[in-house]
Amino acid sequence: MISATMHGSLPTVADLRRSGRISSHEIVAAIDAYMRDPTAGPYRFSSGHSLDVAALVASTVSPAEVANRAGPQERTFRNAVATVVMTARPTAP
Repeated sequence: MISATMHGSLPTVADLRRSGRISSHEIVAAIDAYMRDPTAGPYRFSSGHSLDVAALVASTVSPAEVANRAGPQERTFRNAVATVVMTARPTAP
């Protein structure tokens, strides 16, 4: 298997989680921070990586698409945010 880091590109949050540089708890904390206050600004992980969750969500998650899905809207939206965060490439320290 070839990872994104093998090609010299920035690793995703999922890559950093697999390598242990970012913990699952930190990822949940980043999502929680965004859910509490979408205007809070970039989230900084203890590794020094940072991620602007609000900018990612604004550029990738369609509120209309989330609203049209079945199930509780907040949970559906949170799942969409989690997907965006895991596939994002945070700014390196």
